[in-house]
Amino acid sequence: MTLVLDTRLRIGIQTIHRRTEPATGPWLPAIDELVSLVELVDRSGYDSLWVGDHISFPVPILDPMLQLAQAAMVSRRLTLGTSVLLLPLRHPTPVAKQVISLDHMTEGRLILGVGVGGEFPKEYAACDVPHNERGARLAEGVQVLRKFFSGEAVSHHGRFYGPFADVPMRPAPRQPNGPPIWFAGRKDPALRRIGRLGDGYLAYVITPDMYRAALATIDAAAEQAGRSPLPFGTGHLLFTRLDATYEQALDRATETLSVRYAMDFRKAAARYCALGTPQQVAERIREFHAAGVRHIALDLLGPYEQRQEQIAWFARDALPLLADLTGE
Repeated sequence: MTLVLDTRLRIGIQTIHRRTEPATGPWLPAIDELVSLVELVDRSGYDSLWVGDHISFPVPILDPMLQLAQAAMVSRRLTLGTSVLLLPLRHPTPVAKQVISLDHMTEGRLILGVGVGGEFPKEYAACDVPHNERGARLAEGVQVLRKFFSGEAVSHHGRFYGPFADVPMRPAPRQPNGPPIWFAGRKDPALRRIGRLGDGYLAYVITPDMYRAALATIDAAAEQAGRSPLPFGTGHLLFTRLDATYEQALDRATETLSVRYAMDFRKAAARYCALGTPQQVAERIREFHAAGVRHIALDLLGPYEQRQEQIAWFARDALPLLADLTGE
């Protein structure tokens, strides 16, 4: 393989501020809620904390960069990442400034996950970005980011961005060559793009078999592009619900995801989620590990009021079942 995978499984938590789903009335996220959550994730032994991104979404969502900057003040240990930043909705030059700033504010603990989204075309229209250009804009946007990550004055003349010449941006990133850029994607063109350009792969709403096939496509594209064997991050956003039984977990996951994505999610939840007892959830994670996943981001489903209980429960009863993979 051209892709060199980590030997250890790492497990993190997806999403910081979240309101109850379903819910009515105003949502007023509080600083103390963030502090309490980040402290719990840190002391419970998780490896990372991730946040998603949308300009417009069926449920309230905050800007990922601002959330991670705030979280970095609470934990000095956790890796922080975007899962994923919808880069085509933004011009990459100011994004480069934000990412470099955040790389310093996290003291080099940042992973930049990027993707195209697309399931909500109205947010593309609101940003004056043609929906059918999102893949090409992502590829060129990453090129611009990496130029600025070099610390040298940047010139660029592309299809979407530029022309501009000899533009310095200081400081350079904390991490050499900038934070690793992990790409999301499921279709073959996106997977081949990851093989050509990515430092890692972030998946969601796929099965272990689909992940294994996607990784093979990425590896073949990397080899075809002439890339030397390189360390490669493999992540997966895993919708998860712990409960006394599988059926109870499926009911709760269906309720949450149907509201979040404005569709009946029951069949998809049964196919893609990790549901049930700690033993059942741990076994599902093992299936993804066998497919090549080395970083799981748990999106714990259910009412917001139960979220910290779910985080603590997984750490207490599921993490020990994975100790041979996590190295704990």
